[in-house]
Amino acid sequence: MKSTTVRRMGLSIAVVAALTGVAACGSSDGGKDGKAAGGGAIKLSPIAALRSVEKSTDKADSAKVRSTTSMGDLMSMTANGALAWSDGLKGNLTITYTGGQMAEMMKKAGTQSMEARYLPDAYYAHMSDAYAQQTGGKHWLKYSYDDLAKLGGASGSYMKDQIQNATPNQSVKMLLASGDVKKVGEDTVDGAHTTHYSGTVDVADLAGKSSDLSGDQLSALKKQLDQAGVTTDTVDIWINDENLLVKKTEKANTANGTMTNTTFYSDYGVKVTAEAPPAGDTKDFADMLKSGGTVGGGTTSGATS
Repeated sequence: MKSTTVRRMGLSIAVVAALTGVAACGSSDGGKDGKAAGGGAIKLSPIAALRSVEKSTDKADSAKVRSTTSMGDLMSMTANGALAWSDGLKGNLTITYTGGQMAEMMKKAGTQSMEARYLPDAYYAHMSDAYAQQTGGKHWLKYSYDDLAKLGGASGSYMKDQIQNATPNQSVKMLLASGDVKKVGEDTVDGAHTTHYSGTVDVADLAGKSSDLSGDQLSALKKQLDQAGVTTDTVDIWINDENLLVKKTEKANTANGTMTNTTFYSDYGVKVTAEAPPAGDTKDFADMLKSGGTVGGGTTSGATS
């Protein structure tokens, strides 16, 4: 496996896993005033209901998570594990690539599954023995959120904000901020009674209202979103009788094809522990990019993405 491939694979895995594993396309701070962006188009009843859901889910602190995600022919994947968010994002997910280019890439790396570990300042990916042969025998790749922000420019800064503030009620806040949310009806999810809400989010508009990006960063983000073919994100959520989010779906068009995600949340309040992997078995991805020379004995060349 050439070093350039190792670097490309490492960056692709980080961005795809981080974004689709825990974060949506909206901001965790959206809709604080509870007003509709469309000038009062939302009826009071959905607003009041979602406000209660937002608070209940936020106070729950942790949950088990299982999800499926696909994006055109780029990839399809599943994620299973548990996350906590009372003091920054923490948790572990097992991510399995089930199809697309990413699955083929992971096969070349020796496995189609990996452990993703989230801490407040960084994300870690546990790679296979075959991949470790190219990284000095180290199995864990560390991605500092600050480094990912630098690598991705404006979208990287936005991604950093999304990951560090990723909670189940993020999708609830997205709908509150969207100006387009309605009660669809009642359904049964995992044997429990739920209420179904749906809405459409203008991604760039929401980023402008609810992120800490500067004017230049926001302009650059909108340009990147246009290039990626991302404009709106359709979000559906299902709420149980305890006012907790138990299911979420998202659908958005991108330059790589349609992105779809379905996530289930359960066992709110579950104990979650996550610690940084052993330093001796961890490779900092930023150092891999800076090396410009050898990574596990190979010679670097070419782009990293």
